[in-house]
Amino acid sequence: MKQVATMRDIIFEWFHHFHENPEVSWKEVNTTKKIASILDSFNIKYHLFDDVTGIIAEIGEGKDVIAVRADIDALWQEVDGVMRANHSCGHDANMSMVLGAMYQLKDMSLNKRIRFIFQPAEETGGGALSMIERHVLKDVTHLFGVHLRPAEELPLGKVAPAIHHGAAVFLEGKIHGIDAHGARPHQGKNAVDVLMAIQQLLKNLHVDPFEAYSAKLTKMVADGGSVNIIPGNATFSLDVRAQKNEVISKLQAHIEKGFTNIAALFDVSIEWEWLDMTPGAEVSEEAASIAERSIIEELGTDYLAPAVVTPGSDDFHFYTIQEPSLKAAMIGVGADLTPGLHHPKMTFKKEALLIGAKVLTTTLKNAARG
Repeated sequence: MKQVATMRDIIFEWFHHFHENPEVSWKEVNTTKKIASILDSFNIKYHLFDDVTGIIAEIGEGKDVIAVRADIDALWQEVDGVMRANHSCGHDANMSMVLGAMYQLKDMSLNKRIRFIFQPAEETGGGALSMIERHVLKDVTHLFGVHLRPAEELPLGKVAPAIHHGAAVFLEGKIHGIDAHGARPHQGKNAVDVLMAIQQLLKNLHVDPFEAYSAKLTKMVADGGSVNIIPGNATFSLDVRAQKNEVISKLQAHIEKGFTNIAALFDVSIEWEWLDMTPGAEVSEEAASIAERSIIEELGTDYLAPAVVTPGSDDFHFYTIQEPSLKAAMIGVGADLTPGLHHPKMTFKKEALLIGAKVLTTTLKNAARG
C-alpha cells in the first residue's frame, strides 16, 4: 500500500525543487509554472500575467481580502567559482512556507478571502511595484510576509511577529576629468583625487547620532590604461542605508550637495543616478498583534521573540508605502541560518519550514476570521 505523504514530506519536496531550480529576477518562468502546477493539484484558482512572471491565487469567500506574499526569485552570484542563480536569499523557503499554509487553509471555512501573491524580482527591487501596478492589492485589508532570519537575529524555534527592515538605495556615478602624464599632474584632472574626496564626504556624513545609517563606496574603477597615466575618468557605486525612510532622504540630499561641491572644487563633472530604492518597514501594530497572538497559539509563549530590527531591506514594504491604509507585517522565523543571508553557502535547519508554515497558517486563519 502506498504511504500517504505527510505535510513535512510535501513542504520539504517543494523546497528541494525550488532550491535545485533557482531563477533570477524577471526570469522565474519555470518557478511560476511549478507553482501553477501545485495550484492545479489543489484545484485552486489562480491568475498568470501576460507580461511578467509571478502568479496570484485565492481561496475562501467574502468581500475583504487577507493577502500573503512570497518572493520567488534567486540571486546571481559566484558559487564554487561558477556564476549561477542561487537561492542564498531564502526565497525557496518563503515559497515553501506560503504553499504549506495554503495547503492547510484551502479546505477551512473562512469569513474572508485569502490571496497568495507569488512575487517576482524582490532582489532587484521592482517586483512589488510591478504587482501593485497589476492591482494585486484590490480589496486587501491586511498583508503578511514571512522570511527566515540569520542565526544572530533568531535561533531555530523562535518566531518574531514583525521584521523592521531598514531602507536602502544604491547609486551609480561617473567622473569626467582629464587624463595626464604621470610626470605632469598639473595638466590633468585626476579622477582618483575626486574618488578620495567622495570617500571623505561619506565618512563625514552626520545626520542624527541616535539614528542608524551608513553610506559606503562599493565600487571604484579608474584606469588610465598604464601606470604612468593619471586617469581623468572613473565610475563608482554607493550603498546607502538607514533604518528610517526620512533619514535616508536626508542622506541622499547631503550626498548630492557634496557631489556638487566636489565637482566645483576639482573642476570636473560628476554624473549620478539613484537606483533600486527599497523603503524601510512601515509595520502595522494590528497586523503584528495578529501574528503575535498566532505565534503564541501555535507554539506557546516560550517561542515568541521580539520584533526583529535589521539593517537589511526588502521590497515587501513598497506595498505599505504605496497603500498607506494597508495593515502589514512580515513574520521572522528562526532557522539557525548561517553564515548569513546572501552568502553563497547559506544553510539552515529545514525544521524551520514547518514552524513557519504552521505560524503563517494560524496567522492567516485568525486574520480571515476576524
